[in-house]
Amino acid sequence: MADDGVGQIYVPVAGPVALPSRRAADRVGKSLAQAPLSFGRALLDLVYPPGCMACSGPTAASGGLCAACWTRLRFVTPPVCDRLGTPLPVDLGPGLLSPEALANPPVYRRARAVACFDEGPAQALVHRLKYGDRPDYARVLGLWMAQAGASLLDEADVVVPIPLHARRLWRRRFNQAAQLARSVSRAAKKPLDLDGLVRVKATLSQVGMTRAQRAENIQGAFRVAPAAAGRFRGRRVVLVDDVLTTGATVNAASRVLLRDGAATVDVLVFARVVTAG
Repeated sequence: MADDGVGQIYVPVAGPVALPSRRAADRVGKSLAQAPLSFGRALLDLVYPPGCMACSGPTAASGGLCAACWTRLRFVTPPVCDRLGTPLPVDLGPGLLSPEALANPPVYRRARAVACFDEGPAQALVHRLKYGDRPDYARVLGLWMAQAGASLLDEADVVVPIPLHARRLWRRRFNQAAQLARSVSRAAKKPLDLDGLVRVKATLSQVGMTRAQRAENIQGAFRVAPAAAGRFRGRRVVLVDDVLTTGATVNAASRVLLRDGAATVDVLVFARVVTAG
């Protein structure tokens, strides 16, 4: 018999009385269990009015952007370069490559991003996540990333974050890429690997470095953990980071994963630098 959400139990004299089925009762139970959380969030919003994640201006609900920041956030939308994921001026069909991808093919297969990294809301969101002690931002940003990288994640076997060196992890207290990867993994329902790829070299901050300087700085920074040797063999990996600039970091990490036997490595970031022309 089909479960229509209502079962019947017969009581003498009183006649049939409709009672909720087990499935319907479970749904009610979950709703009741979530009610205190919803009430608590509403109460918190009353005491601490929700603010924009990028500028702290007023918003209707927590965990979002104000109208001004939303309109200023430059989303990466098709058409894009099939390899680098950078915006293209015109749509000439699938599989189109940008001049940059043809001149400097990346080690990874494909990259996708939510937004262009500039001095607007995208930068503010990343800086608050990394330097403003807001690891909770990763939940929302990771959901956006899962949507932007859906084509990569559909084919993926595992999600892997760019690791931090132990010294930097101790100073920052959390790895923003790992937090984003956790959110992406949960949204896409894909396995998450947090310890297979490790950072063995304490690199300098790459802010302000040229492409060549970044490549030299990151050389030898990654390896597959000895206990994880061969773990990525034959697996399709989605490598997660917060920002993609020249690609030096994700190229170095991709090279290590491919040497361990990964079938493919794709890259998913929240924001990427897009140069004019």
